Amino acid sequence: MAALRLLAALALTLLAGCSAAPLPALKPPVPQAWRNAPLPAPPGGPAQPDLHNWWQAFNDPDLNALVERALDGNLDVAAAAERLLAVRILYGHATDKYLPSLRADTNQVIQPDASASYFIAGFDALWEVPFFGALKSTRRLANGNLSTARAQWQSAYVTLVAEVARCWIELRTAQQQAQELAQVRDADREKLRLVQVRAQLKLASPADVAAAELELARAEIALTDPQRAIEANAQQLAVLLGQNEPDPAWLADAGAQPELGSWQLTSAPADLLRTRPEIASAEADVLRAAGEAGLSHADIYPHIGLGSSLDWSLNILHHHTFFRSGEGIFSVGPVVDMPLFDWGMRVAQAHAKDHELKAAVYAYRQAVLQGVAETETAMSDLQQLRLREDAAERAVQASDRDAAAVDERRGLGLSSTLAWQDALIAQRNAQLELISARAERDLAYVSLYKALGGAPLPRDNVAAHYDASARPKDAR
Repeated sequence: MAALRLLAALALTLLAGCSAAPLPALKPPVPQAWRNAPLPAPPGGPAQPDLHNWWQAFNDPDLNALVERALDGNLDVAAAAERLLAVRILYGHATDKYLPSLRADTNQVIQPDASASYFIAGFDALWEVPFFGALKSTRRLANGNLSTARAQWQSAYVTLVAEVARCWIELRTAQQQAQELAQVRDADREKLRLVQVRAQLKLASPADVAAAELELARAEIALTDPQRAIEANAQQLAVLLGQNEPDPAWLADAGAQPELGSWQLTSAPADLLRTRPEIASAEADVLRAAGEAGLSHADIYPHIGLGSSLDWSLNILHHHTFFRSGEGIFSVGPVVDMPLFDWGMRVAQAHAKDHELKAAVYAYRQAVLQGVAETETAMSDLQQLRLREDAAERAVQASDRDAAAVDERRGLGLSSTLAWQDALIAQRNAQLELISARAERDLAYVSLYKALGGAPLPRDNVAAHYDASARPKDAR
């Protein structure tokens, strides 16, 4: 009777340990709505973008074509896709170590006195039973690795599209700035000529000439900044598209600056948990940490399995005489690997993994808070930059009216050509402020959708490998 009670207690212990601890709850507080979301667009307005094609809000066919080319040619995206496929292959075999295994080996054994020598060949079979939650913990670890690879792949998509849009906006902005600054330089050059003529007529002082020369030098200095930006962004675009040099059309054609216009945010705060790669990666870290913690707890207990072997030996040398007699040995039975004493190392590792799991949970919550904060900040920037762009447009209109008035007065002989050049310079500077304000708003829009994790849908060549059966299973 005592033996039966002991056997029953052992069976209950094994059954109790077969399930892993439940995963910690991941329920981060997400706001119900965005505080800084833009007002709904008026009826009949332009089609609003979503998370998968947000860059189309610029209505720039060149930008749309660049994004498509980048998705096909970018090397970072291709590398992330290959890493995802590599993890996907291993994911399908994550629990194979708990299936029966069979291996064959050979060995030649020589006795110490060298009076006999044996050639041994055999087969070994082992089947380890994943008690104490080892199987579920292994699945959690595999799911975490797969989710991490997928988050990195999605992050490559998000970063690529955002960088292509940023470089294109900065390239076109720099080209527009170069045109305006060239006109400012020409106006300063003409202004210097007029001041020099006035100085010859004793109508202007040498100080006036020096001031005009200083303005011209500053205009020439300012013209170098957009030229540097043009070259840098064109080269970076080539890298993003997987090219060794920029397209000549990017540098030869000073096209229009991308203009955002009105837009509307269609995603909810809860969508951030599904689309932002940083949050998905943090969630994968929790799953992976839970798997490692479960395996460390399982290592505290014995590893139990079933093993068998079949060995056949041949005596190939005895007293310097060859013999060809052999015999086979077969064995089968339970295999128990039970650590007895290790100074508490296994228990310490289990406790350490528990703390790492808690740290992963905290990191996940922090990733959610960071994502919400970045999105709200980007939307607030968009609101303020829209006001700045509107003010810059009014300033341009005012400078245009002022230049027209000065030109009219000049035609009537009531104003000088020098005053006309000053009006032209003020007009160009107002246009430069509008170009900068428009670019900052465009870039804030790019930052917003990068914070949201906006990216195009996966390409077909990778999605075909990553089908529904490859998605992480519920390992709770």
